[in-house]
Amino acid sequence: MLYKDVKSQLKLYRTINNYIILIISYDKFKNNMNMKKTLTLIVTSIFGGLIALGTNKYFIENTQHNVIENKTETPATIPVNMSTTNTNLTHLQKNVDFTVAAEKTLNTVVHVKNTTTSKGYTTYEDLFYGRQSQRQQVGTGSGVVISPDGLIITNNHVIDGAQSISITTNNNKTYEAELIGTDPNTDIALLKIETDEELPYTTFGDSNDAKIGEWVLAVGNPFNLTSTVTAGIISAKSRDLEGGPIQSFIQTDAAVNPGNSGGALVNTNGELIGINTAITSQTGSYIGYSFAVPSNIAKKVIEDILEFGNVQNGILGVTGGALDSTQAKELDINETQGFHVNTVQKNSGAEKAGIQSGDIIKKINNTIISKFSDLKGFLSTKGPNDVVDVTILRDGQEITLPVTLAKLDFVNVPIIGTLKETDAQDLNRFDIDYGLKISSLNSKIAQEWKADGVDKGSIVTAINGIKVNSIEDVNQTLSKYDNKVYSIAIIKNNGEKVNYRFR
Repeated sequence: MLYKDVKSQLKLYRTINNYIILIISYDKFKNNMNMKKTLTLIVTSIFGGLIALGTNKYFIENTQHNVIENKTETPATIPVNMSTTNTNLTHLQKNVDFTVAAEKTLNTVVHVKNTTTSKGYTTYEDLFYGRQSQRQQVGTGSGVVISPDGLIITNNHVIDGAQSISITTNNNKTYEAELIGTDPNTDIALLKIETDEELPYTTFGDSNDAKIGEWVLAVGNPFNLTSTVTAGIISAKSRDLEGGPIQSFIQTDAAVNPGNSGGALVNTNGELIGINTAITSQTGSYIGYSFAVPSNIAKKVIEDILEFGNVQNGILGVTGGALDSTQAKELDINETQGFHVNTVQKNSGAEKAGIQSGDIIKKINNTIISKFSDLKGFLSTKGPNDVVDVTILRDGQEITLPVTLAKLDFVNVPIIGTLKETDAQDLNRFDIDYGLKISSLNSKIAQEWKADGVDKGSIVTAINGIKVNSIEDVNQTLSKYDNKVYSIAIIKNNGEKVNYRFR
């Protein structure tokens, strides 16, 4: 600016000076102008030049100054937003720096190999003579080391039906694994390997703290590759998938493919917030969405298996359904979110706490309940005798009631209906020491059994040829046979024993 100001002023002075000289020369050329008139012209010219200089200084230079200021500030004015964007980008770059999480996780994720032996006919000659040959089938998946002494968590479907399980770590060491326990309902299994050295392991994070939009890593062994890392964000929480038991999955758009099952879903701190379990796809490969069992549910399952040998589920003691516009209209209520209570089970924690039919459950502890999978997901992290604060909406007022959860003592079985665990009185009545009591017959086939003497109170002693005496026994039996029932052994109310077989 300083250089341009001086240059423009000198140019103006030269213009004025030339103008004055021109006037003087003209006066001399005329020779008929007297000195007084000439002096007047000179003074007038000088005065006019000073006015022109002042005008130039005030208007022209100020205009040039403002234009220059605008050009200079344009990168600083637009950057006011750009500066904010850069700050956000810097913050975002910090959030999406996955190197720490990858370093913490890669060596804790293992390759799981499931070997089963199947019988079949390999040639027409074998078929003709009835000779069956044995063939080994190998399935693969992933697992996550969760303790330095070799405890490994994976999916139940990864090791289901396995006759032998082997684990290969990221440094190519292979171990034989022991199956400690499974929970088909949550699709979680616990394995154990023996090693003389401490293994790197992943620590559990709090899946309740995971936020939609948060960056996550999926680590596993897709397509039999060694540990592979993919990134994405949490797309949704408390997701339920059609065609299976009601679950409460974390949905993510991190690429998960065959072989990733049982692998780790971790946050940017490298904390385990989920076990990759399923994808939704018509091709069997990743197309944009994958699902993980939340770490809080998986952790509770593992703790129960280690302590009790099976999962101890805590139940609220209510039946009902999630609200939406249609349900709200049918029930003549204004609420479109929450769990509407239809019935309250007798002697349940809900009944003892004062929950009534028609109440709307809006929150349990700090978890907002907007759909059934929210309720299911929360209860899956709790056990019998846990006390929870249930916030209900009744007659337009919110009420919070402390509820003690009870033990799950019933199970729904295909073809039959609902079975409940028996007590000593039930068993003594039939002089038996195991079995489950029929509490309801739901299917059309089961309803036809009534004519044959099978009804509520009859005892189921075996399913698919396997003795059952608990909810866990039934779940394990159904899991072994892909949730299908081929045979049922029942003791009727009159004491007669009967066996039903199905194709």
